Amino acid sequence: MDKDLKKFEEKLEEITSKSGLSRREALKLMGLSGAALMGAGAIKGTEARAESSKKATIVIVGGGAGGIMAAARLRRAASNAKIILVAPNDIHVYQPGQVFMAAGLYTADDIKKPNSDFVPSGVEWVKELAVEFDPDNNTVITSSNKKIKYDFLVVATGLQYDYERIEGMRPDLVGQKGISSVYLNDTVKGTVKGGSATWKWFNDLREAAKKATPNNPINAIYTQPDTPIKCGGAPQKILYLSQDFLRGNGPVGGDDIHKNVKAYFCKKGTKLFGVPGYNKTLVEEVTPMYGNITDKWNHVLRKIDPDKKIATFEHTYQVKGEYDEDLGEYDMITKKEMVEMPYDFIHVVPPMKAVDAVANSPLGWQKGSAKGWLACDRYTLQHMKYKNVFGIGDILGIPKGKTGGSARHHGPIIQENLIAVMEGKEPTAKFDGYTVCPLKTQYGKIMLAEFNYDGPAPSFPLDPTKPRWIWWAFDLYMLKPMYWYLMLRGLM
Repeated sequence: MDKDLKKFEEKLEEITSKSGLSRREALKLMGLSGAALMGAGAIKGTEARAESSKKATIVIVGGGAGGIMAAARLRRAASNAKIILVAPNDIHVYQPGQVFMAAGLYTADDIKKPNSDFVPSGVEWVKELAVEFDPDNNTVITSSNKKIKYDFLVVATGLQYDYERIEGMRPDLVGQKGISSVYLNDTVKGTVKGGSATWKWFNDLREAAKKATPNNPINAIYTQPDTPIKCGGAPQKILYLSQDFLRGNGPVGGDDIHKNVKAYFCKKGTKLFGVPGYNKTLVEEVTPMYGNITDKWNHVLRKIDPDKKIATFEHTYQVKGEYDEDLGEYDMITKKEMVEMPYDFIHVVPPMKAVDAVANSPLGWQKGSAKGWLACDRYTLQHMKYKNVFGIGDILGIPKGKTGGSARHHGPIIQENLIAVMEGKEPTAKFDGYTVCPLKTQYGKIMLAEFNYDGPAPSFPLDPTKPRWIWWAFDLYMLKPMYWYLMLRGLM
C-alpha cells in the first residue's frame, strides 16, 4: 500500500477511536464516500456531468493542480477531443505541504511525485514552457518557438513570486542571515527549498531564544505583502507554528521560551482575516494565547538590509485635517512614512504577480488592481473577451480563489462551461467564490476557515471559527492522499 494511503487509514482509525465516531460517520464528516476512497465517485457539490462527443483541440497550459485536474476532467468529458497539456515540470509538488515541512512534520520526499503519475492517458504532454499567448489567432507559443493551435484554451499557469520587488531581497537569501520564506520553490525543477529552509529557521530561532530573556528578547518579524498571494493564511500559519514551537510543542519539544522573543506581524490593512467570525477568533483567542505578538497594521515590507538586519516598511496612516462644519467631521488625510525595524529573524512572504506570459498578453486584465491577472468572469471562469478561453487556479483575476481548495471547485465549473460552449450553448455553471484556509493556530489545532463571495461557507456541522484537533489530523494525514488520488484525478 502507498505510504500516504497507509497513513490515511492509520489516522482514520485514530480519529474514530478518539472522537467516538464510527468509520462511516468520520468519512461522512470529511465529505468522503467509500467509493471515493477507492478512487471512484465524486465529492458532493463538485460533481460535473457535462459531456461532448464533438471533435476539437483543447490546450491546457500549466501542470500544477489546476492544469492536471482540468486535463483529467476534460479527458473524460470530451471523448473525441484532442487534449494537449503544455507544462515543463516533471515533478509535481503538493504545495500546501511546505507549511508542514516548515513545522518539521513533512520532508521534501513527502510532497513530491512524478507528474507522469497524474497526466491522464490520452493527453498529449508538451514538456515546454508557454512563453506567449496569441488569443486572436488561437495559438500558444512555447519556449522552443513551437506554435500550438487550439479551439479551446484552459489557462492554469499559476502565479510567480516577485522577491525582487523588495529592495535588497533575493531568493538566494532564503536560509541566510536570519531570513526565511516558506514560499520559495521551483515548480519546474521540483525543488521545495522554502519548507526545509523554514524548518531550519524554526530551530535557529529556538536556539537564539534560549540565550535571550524576556527583558532582553530577540526580534522576529513576519511579513505579508500588499499583493494577492497564494494561500492568504500562510503568513499567519508560520507565525503561530513557530511561536508554538518556542513553547516546546511540535516534533522536538523542550522548555517554553517564547516570551524571550518579540514577534511582529506586519501587513496591509487592520484585520488578521477578512471574514469577521474568523478574525474574531484570531484577535480574541489565538493572538492573546501567545502574549508576545504585536500586529503592525498597514506596514508593508519595501526594503531589507541583510547585513545590518534592518527591514524597512512603508507605513500608511491617517491624520485629521480641517474640520468640515457642514458635515460635522474632520477630513482624513492619508500619509505615508518609511519605518525601519531591526530584526534577528525575519520570515518574508514575497509579493506575487501573474506569470509574464499572461500579464503581457491580451488575456490579462489591462487596468486596475487586477492588472495582469487572467481576465475571467468571476462566476463562469470564462474569459471576458475570448469566449473559447477559460481559467483555473491561482492565475485567475477574480476576488477570491488562490488556494488549492478553490481550484478543486473551479474544476467542475470549467468542465460544465467549456463543454457547454463546445456544444454551442451559453455557460451556466457558477463558481461561488469558495475558498478554504486550514489556518494552523498551533501544533495540533486548525481553524478550518471556509468562505465564499457571500461570507462563511462551512461544509461541516461544526462551529467553523473554533480551532480543532480533527482538522489538524485531517490536514496533516488525510488531505495529501486525497489530493494525489482524488483531486488530481478530477474525482473530487
